[in-house]
Amino acid sequence: MTNWLPDLQASDGPLYVRIADQIEQAINTGALAAGSKLPPQRNLAYDIGVTIGTVSRAYSMVRERGLVSGEVGRGTYVLGTGVEDEPAPVDTVSARLSGTRAANAPPGKLRFDTTAATDVGQSAVITDILSAICREQPNEIASYTRNFPQHWLEAGQRWLKQGDWQPGLDSIVPTLGAHAAVIAAVSVITSPGDRIAFEHVTYSQISRGTALLGRQTALVESDAEGVIPEDFERVCLQQHPKLAFLMSSAQNPTLATMPEERRRAIAAIAKRHNVFLVEDNLYGATADNGIPLLAEIAPDRTFLVGGLSKSVAAGVRGGWIACPPHLAQRVRIAHKMVSGGLPYLLAELGARLVLSGMADAIRGKVAEEVSAREAHARDIFAGLDFNSHPRVPFLWLKLPDPWLAGTFRQAAFDEDILIDDEDEFKAGRTEKTFYRVRIGLSSPENREDVVTGLTRLRRLLAHGPTGYDSLA
Repeated sequence: MTNWLPDLQASDGPLYVRIADQIEQAINTGALAAGSKLPPQRNLAYDIGVTIGTVSRAYSMVRERGLVSGEVGRGTYVLGTGVEDEPAPVDTVSARLSGTRAANAPPGKLRFDTTAATDVGQSAVITDILSAICREQPNEIASYTRNFPQHWLEAGQRWLKQGDWQPGLDSIVPTLGAHAAVIAAVSVITSPGDRIAFEHVTYSQISRGTALLGRQTALVESDAEGVIPEDFERVCLQQHPKLAFLMSSAQNPTLATMPEERRRAIAAIAKRHNVFLVEDNLYGATADNGIPLLAEIAPDRTFLVGGLSKSVAAGVRGGWIACPPHLAQRVRIAHKMVSGGLPYLLAELGARLVLSGMADAIRGKVAEEVSAREAHARDIFAGLDFNSHPRVPFLWLKLPDPWLAGTFRQAAFDEDILIDDEDEFKAGRTEKTFYRVRIGLSSPENREDVVTGLTRLRRLLAHGPTGYDSLA
């Protein structure tokens, strides 16, 4: 067994990525020779002063890169490489920004790592609408989008409406999906070096995107009911964020929903400290809990974001953002700058889907299918600790002891199942450990595949990591 130790000061980024990169560099330089045994994870974690979960995630990463293999009961060994198989250099910047998912999903795996709208036959409706647009608007399709027709705004107003409340028409900006909408708002409200508040676990592609734009992350504590107002105030006082990214309902990945009293407290704190709010309501609109939105409580400082990706069709890239009215034009310009502009074909498609009522019809079918799949998950995972909602296409599963999130994710991968561990959702560097994974329910082609995959995962949980070398 080698006495090799990584140099964690040699690069930046998440600790587990730095350890994995150091292992790969040591293999490339010969410091870790083919056939040599890596230190047991508990030993390495102790020697370098990190958690065993961090080392486990790093070992899983180098295993995914094809650099090492585990032998039951013996440990983790460096694989041999032929001269013709020169290892590719590690791009640490890409690794830091891309999260834990592979750039290209391996073939032959059951995908429980995405939450795009389930296929319920919506392609037939989309085909008909696209054909009509191509027949009726050939000149618009051949050119750049220079005008925003009134009905595009009306579609956004209708889609973002909740209960008796709806945003003003002058506040609506059509966007190339929800992600682009958030980045546009960030670009308008903040400058490089400014801080943005995020929960410890959230839709972290936003935090990685804002980091790429030079913004800094301020982490806020949350509980089963979402962001904790007292900690939000502490962060506002100490770190002075200009913006906070929040999911007030069906938060991704925890499924937490803020009660009205807490929403009003967050809005009051934001007003007191002049913090703008971005409210991502992609999943909340589907959950439809009737609680007033932050955008309804504090319309003068809240950007409400919604779209079609989770409930109608992700490939349509349909999205809208309702802005504080005096900022809508700035957001429209910023969106063009950061996205390259809104394609006429997609914007018109999204508007016609909504205004024709077809988007609502598809959303109903998708919700019905998600509900059936969530019922299977509840049955298969009965007795375990998890959060789920009948209309939301994922669950947040607490792993039984002694499973670690990264270890279980790798074990699931070995069972030909792709899931997300908690690290995929960490908005910044945090020592918090949740021992959880997110399991998406919408991407498998049919319910039979859902049951097959979930049953494999339950069996894996039941057996535990006995003999699995990640804990060696």
